[in-house]
Amino acid sequence: MVLTSEDKKHVQHVWTLLSGTEEDLGAEVLYRMFQSYPPTKTYFPHFDLTQGSEHIRGHGKKVMVALVNAVKNVDNLSQALSELSNLHAYNLRVDPFLSQCLQVALAARLGKEYSPEVHSAVDKFLAAVAAVLAEKYR
Repeated sequence: MVLTSEDKKHVQHVWTLLSGTEEDLGAEVLYRMFQSYPPTKTYFPHFDLTQGSEHIRGHGKKVMVALVNAVKNVDNLSQALSELSNLHAYNLRVDPFLSQCLQVALAARLGKEYSPEVHSAVDKFLAAVAAVLAEKYR
């Protein structure tokens, strides 16, 4: 999916609204993923997977910081996510599962600000991020 200039504006606006909440939001999304998709727990055998644990908060923040970087470099996602793509493709071998959980968390946090147009733009953005992370699997 191609992000239009309007989509990019929506995505950038969402991340502006979320600035400063990376750790809390990341922890919420990661915990939601583990609850909604229990098989993903197997990728984190060394983590304390209880809600609010240091492991979940720390990794959730890493995920959100990577997404902030992707938003800032939306016109060059492949380069912006290159290191992360290599890590997931060659070492971790994990497909990204977070997008649905992130969408739910964004809708809950942003309420009316998370309009259908914004939802669509964020969905396209997350699909583009997922494609970049998975492109080296091929």
